[in-house]
Amino acid sequence: MLRVALVAAVAVLAGCQEVRRAPQTGYDGWSVYGGGPDQLRYSRLSQIHPGNVASLDVAWRYDTGEEFPGSQIQVNPLVVDGVLYGLSPNGRVFALDAANGDEIWSRRPLLRGEPFEGRIQNRGFMYWADGSDRRLYTGVDHLLYALDAGTGRPVESFGEGGAIDLRKGLRPDAERLSVSLRTPGVVYKDMLIVGSVVSESMPSAPGDIRAFDAATGELRWSFHTIPHPGEPGYETWPEDAWQRQGGANSWAGMALDVERGLVFAGTGSAAFDFWGGDRHGDNLYANSLLCLDAESGELVWHYQFVRHDIWDMDIPAPPVLVTVRRGGRLVDAVALCTKTSQVYVFDRETGESLFPLREFPVAASDVPGERLSPRQVLPEKPPALGRQRLTEEQLTSRTPEAREAVLRRFRQVRSDGIFTPMSLQGTIVFPGFDGGAEWGGQAFDPETGLLYVNVNEMAWIHRLVERASGGGTVNGKRLYQRNCAACHLDDLSGTPPAFPALTGMEMSADRFSEIATGGTGRMPAFPNLSDVAVRAIARFVLQGDAGPAIDTAAAGRLAGPFTHDGYNRFLDPDGYPAISPPWGTLNAVNLDTGEIEWTVPLGEYPELAEQGLTGTGTENYGGPVITGSGLLFIGATARDRKFRAFDKRTGQLLWDTTLPAGGNATPAVYQINGRQFVAIAAGGGKTGGIVGGSYVAFALPRTAD
Repeated sequence: MLRVALVAAVAVLAGCQEVRRAPQTGYDGWSVYGGGPDQLRYSRLSQIHPGNVASLDVAWRYDTGEEFPGSQIQVNPLVVDGVLYGLSPNGRVFALDAANGDEIWSRRPLLRGEPFEGRIQNRGFMYWADGSDRRLYTGVDHLLYALDAGTGRPVESFGEGGAIDLRKGLRPDAERLSVSLRTPGVVYKDMLIVGSVVSESMPSAPGDIRAFDAATGELRWSFHTIPHPGEPGYETWPEDAWQRQGGANSWAGMALDVERGLVFAGTGSAAFDFWGGDRHGDNLYANSLLCLDAESGELVWHYQFVRHDIWDMDIPAPPVLVTVRRGGRLVDAVALCTKTSQVYVFDRETGESLFPLREFPVAASDVPGERLSPRQVLPEKPPALGRQRLTEEQLTSRTPEAREAVLRRFRQVRSDGIFTPMSLQGTIVFPGFDGGAEWGGQAFDPETGLLYVNVNEMAWIHRLVERASGGGTVNGKRLYQRNCAACHLDDLSGTPPAFPALTGMEMSADRFSEIATGGTGRMPAFPNLSDVAVRAIARFVLQGDAGPAIDTAAAGRLAGPFTHDGYNRFLDPDGYPAISPPWGTLNAVNLDTGEIEWTVPLGEYPELAEQGLTGTGTENYGGPVITGSGLLFIGATARDRKFRAFDKRTGQLLWDTTLPAGGNATPAVYQINGRQFVAIAAGGGKTGGIVGGSYVAFALPRTAD
């Protein structure tokens, strides 16, 4: 330590500083989700640059033809050895010639013995090679598949018939719950290190982080995010919570320091997201950044961002391995952005925060049984990238009628900033459940020290609802309202695409019951409901028949004393955000100084722009990528379907084009035969945008090379 301090002091006295350098290897292609294991989302390719980016044109387009109402594509495609790997909106895996978009192979992985075809929100793949053995790993419901990268066929020697069941080995009851993989993990040597998506309501599986043998699928190690007896953090939960509590899962992806053998993972909240009366304590390791030894899974250090979360403040994106300047020298660090628009930076080896942190008291809850942590912590720098408290002055003034309507609603609920307790009255959540920062991730420029973050500014209104208890009878409609309406709403209309509408479903009662009992993706399993109750709900949803009365005791036990009235954006009567713009921004943050270098609105509402209301920004989903030549590419804005290129130094818009559907995904940058491409999935379907099923690659016209 003394030597390091002396070196830093000498550097300052001498007026010299360590020079930033771009990575020299591994950044010419896109063989890892996020571009590389460090999650920089950076390419050193420079054929496309600020001087010629306006000449970009479509090089090829691949249409899956498989879009459907509410579908999306969130995939950051991989490009390995000239082959681009992608997923269709309903789960078909395919390989394309990355130079021209021609299909090489196509495969539907099996689920329950049948080719999978259905709603999927998978963000990409893991890739591993050992000599001629080249594999692609992807999640399908509760299965993690290994596919031959050359043919798409399952690798039969992996797990059971080419897949491992992610529900197994967690807890005995987890095999009846919902566990899946949505965002790829990382590959370290011969191991796949993965997190999971589990239910955000009870009952829920634990979110253990696990490493599997890449060749065989055998479990190599497991880190318990809900500690077991004798493990550090056990005292932050009720006794034996690991046997019944769920969540605290790493669903958003990970970063890997290959040289140090360290894996970094952010975790989400414990279940139930919005009431924690059955999990008193700070609940380590929920809402935390974990640094684990990649070889053994042992905890090196951690930091918890939210103590006893009841606001659904999951860590929404993979950590980013960065370098920051301190005292004239470069320090290896890890940066992480939150749903509340905060940016944190920690020393990669020690976990020390590289900016000051401020602890402060927060209000107590008045909801029966709830016991919040009395204090929370936020960073003093960098400043938050979005507003932290919604006031009357910040409400929309788009029209007098809109302002009057939202003002009336605003005065009926609580709005005291982040960490305002959830309530039976209704609470403004701002920044909202989707951020702030979201799952698309951030990009870091190793040459300048700038972190690029796209941010949502959307307020939500959340209200807890007490479940009816006691004797009496219920029917299918009442059971639906108790167990399903929080996500799919009383009228079955849902809030697509996250929570699809259940109206007009064409599904057998057996299949409906199978999904309701076992869960899928974000949807919880309901093993607490009896077969009679599940059949009654199926009858109501599929036939519109409330059905006969059922004794409450025969319907099964309640999942907890509280549910909620859904995920409700705070909108004006015309469907626009109830707050004043900006509604979405793109930001460049200097991690050396903690200052914001520039901020620009991201996205437009075309119909409002025609009326003269421009520069509003929109909700945005999907992340940026940057190039060594000075560009930042980002889609993410479903409303206007734009794909844009900015000058990464200034935020100036240099080029844009309209995609077939919104590019709610992170692009990939690669080079084939000396020609640079930028490819993005155009699936749309988010926040009211049209749906699509295309992948589009852009390049300079050959005459402009």
